[in-house]
Amino acid sequence: MRISVSSDMAAGVADALVADLRRRGHDVLTHGALNPGVGDDRDDWAWASEAAARDVADGRADQAVVCCWTGTGASIAANKVPGVRAALCADAYTATGARRWNDANALALSLRVVSEPLLGEILDAWFEGRPSEEADDRANVAHVDAIAQA
Repeated sequence: MRISVSSDMAAGVADALVADLRRRGHDVLTHGALNPGVGDDRDDWAWASEAAARDVADGRADQAVVCCWTGTGASIAANKVPGVRAALCADAYTATGARRWNDANALALSLRVVSEPLLGEILDAWFEGRPSEEADDRANVAHVDAIAQA
């Protein structure tokens, strides 16, 4: 799977995240502080998160992982890109639910609170999770996508 990853700083689990994704066999695209000095790629959280989210929306990546100190700004920026459903996850249960009930295609992480062991748990849950086929869950996801188009 091709995963687009962004971070506004090379701190916390940012580098461990990229290494973990590659170890899992994913093709990783990097933005922001993970891609220093390349092109016009800014490392500010809003720009970096938008770049990763646009990779998903434009089909260059299957999913994204966006990071900033709290994860909140990264998730807000990613969610502004039509077709992207970013979920801020601080534990494995939330990551499972985000994939199952929200069909999230972008994982937002806090560089401050996510440790390397917790990162592994979150990523395990994220990649094991599958979108629900239940009619009410699909209707909710479709409605969220319609809101973004309004």
